[in-house]
Amino acid sequence: MKRTSVLFVSCAFLAALTWAKADQHKGKMTDQDFVNFAAQTDMMEAHLGQLAQQQGATQAVKDFGQTLTTDHTNDYNQLTAVAGKASLSVPKGLDAVHNKMIAPFEKLHGAAFDKRFEHEMVTGHEAAIAVYKRESTEAQNADLKAYATQALPVLQKHLSDAEDLAKNHGK
Repeated sequence: MKRTSVLFVSCAFLAALTWAKADQHKGKMTDQDFVNFAAQTDMMEAHLGQLAQQQGATQAVKDFGQTLTTDHTNDYNQLTAVAGKASLSVPKGLDAVHNKMIAPFEKLHGAAFDKRFEHEMVTGHEAAIAVYKRESTEAQNADLKAYATQALPVLQKHLSDAEDLAKNHGK
């Protein structure tokens, strides 16, 4: 139990660090900063979705994992196309911070995985939505602004689904 609490606090800290890094510009992210943030988020969510399909206990978590994998892979591909038009580079792999965020999930299975996953999906999507909302109005590149606007409903649906999972946990 104590180890799970330490892992949870560590992951929460890393998540907060990542979102704080994205928020460090106080609404003035460059387009490249946003592309980096969005790409890292997409890759991490797709990876966690795969883990949910393999290690989750409930069918609802496994199904949500499939949705995350599909949606965030599609989103990453759209981001790559938009960023290419804007001459911005897209990260091709997870950075060290995001790898550290994923690592604890790789050790969890069943109900323990589900509980942690549900919580992280709520907090992660809340933070991502805030960044995407800001970029949908403040991005310098019009195509990137349109991309952020287009991605928001999917992120909001993920948040709603994650909240439902967390609310119904153990029922």
